[in-house]
Amino acid sequence: MRWARPLLSIAFVTGTLLGCASIQNAPVNLPGNPDNLADRVSLGFEESAVADDTVIGLSFSGGGTRAAAFSFGVLSELERIPVRGARGPMIDRVEFISGVSGGSVTAAYYGLRKRPGLADFRERFLLRNAEEGLQTDLTLSTLSRALAGGINDSTGFPRWLDANLFQGATFAQFRAEGRPRVWINASDIYNRTPFVFSAVAFRAMCSDLAEYPLASAVAASAAVPVAFAPVVIQTFPGKCKEPLPPWIVRARDNSNAPPMLSSFAKAIGRYHDGSMPYIKLLDGGLVDNYGLSGFTIARLSSDTPYGPLSPRQAVKLRRAMILVVDAKTGVAGNWINTVEGPTGADLVKAAADTAIDASVAGSFTAFSATMTDWQGTLVRWRCGLSAADRAKYGAGPGWNCRDLKFFVGRVGFDQLDQARASELEVIPTRFRLPPEQVDSVISAGRDALRASPTFRSFAAGL
Repeated sequence: MRWARPLLSIAFVTGTLLGCASIQNAPVNLPGNPDNLADRVSLGFEESAVADDTVIGLSFSGGGTRAAAFSFGVLSELERIPVRGARGPMIDRVEFISGVSGGSVTAAYYGLRKRPGLADFRERFLLRNAEEGLQTDLTLSTLSRALAGGINDSTGFPRWLDANLFQGATFAQFRAEGRPRVWINASDIYNRTPFVFSAVAFRAMCSDLAEYPLASAVAASAAVPVAFAPVVIQTFPGKCKEPLPPWIVRARDNSNAPPMLSSFAKAIGRYHDGSMPYIKLLDGGLVDNYGLSGFTIARLSSDTPYGPLSPRQAVKLRRAMILVVDAKTGVAGNWINTVEGPTGADLVKAAADTAIDASVAGSFTAFSATMTDWQGTLVRWRCGLSAADRAKYGAGPGWNCRDLKFFVGRVGFDQLDQARASELEVIPTRFRLPPEQVDSVISAGRDALRASPTFRSFAAGL
């Protein structure tokens, strides 16, 4: 048994290191009160004054700098494309962006800086090594910290993001900047549900989202298990007496509620009732790598045919497109060629990739079905309006109640030629890439948008 002594030695060393390991993940959110828990940072379409009859929503998937560069390419292409018969480019019609992991970096920076942010994002983030000062490889020297909860604590990456991108911005500044409205998505690993940084969750836990650092939210969205310890948020159930929103109570207590909405509502209920003193967050891709849950929940939680739009917005709307910008990894690994394997890190990666791919298929299917159903519901509601209501909600002469269409699709590497897609899929999903790979992925985002059948149909109908 020659292997026994080395294994015992490793176990002894690991146990000793674990005793010394200390993972710093203290919560940074602050308690609030009903006066400062404002609806200006709520979850839903109602926070944006949709003024156009054409609306674009984007959802940026996870995938490190590769995902950030791909979504940046899509945004920069939208800035180039004009809208026929209207002033300004297509990007001016973007009302909502949802971001996960690497995609949340692009979403948050664009949400904060708007179009001027497109001019310097490549230099300030995409060409930088966002892993500087971090340890991201599992080695003997990092094993103890990995086993203690994560190789990196929850301070290093937020500090880097704050110093290089966000400069101390909180959600108060983030949401005060006008459209587009942006959702940052993480995963609540206890409730196994999406965690959307919104006033819905923060009001329930009696915490002030307006004071929460934007960099910490993005870091939570990108906190890959093992590489990072969970980001922790504290609940303050005794500080507020505000009841839960009625739609949360209905969804929580209704055994027939849609599963996604039911799980989300039950989690919000636990934040509120004191049964969860601390919420632990990891990479948003674990439960929804497409970041579509916020959109889906916003609609499923509405108790009107037009919600979460206002009646005037629902009457004016003619065309809406929501695109998933998908930078996911393709299949990889040579262990399919042998009886043995995968082993070690390959097994962990394969399991994570399997879970993520399964979740994106489910979330996209649920979202598409929700949007299809909503389009039909809206048309029926619009066509059933009285003459007085049509005038009240701003329907002008010649208004057609049936003139409404939703476009739902995705933009991915696989919409390019096969050789190019294969090259893109093997680019690592880390937060550091060489400049040539960054520019290759940016170019792919531009080209894939133009190649998207959904986008082409939407643009042709404007």
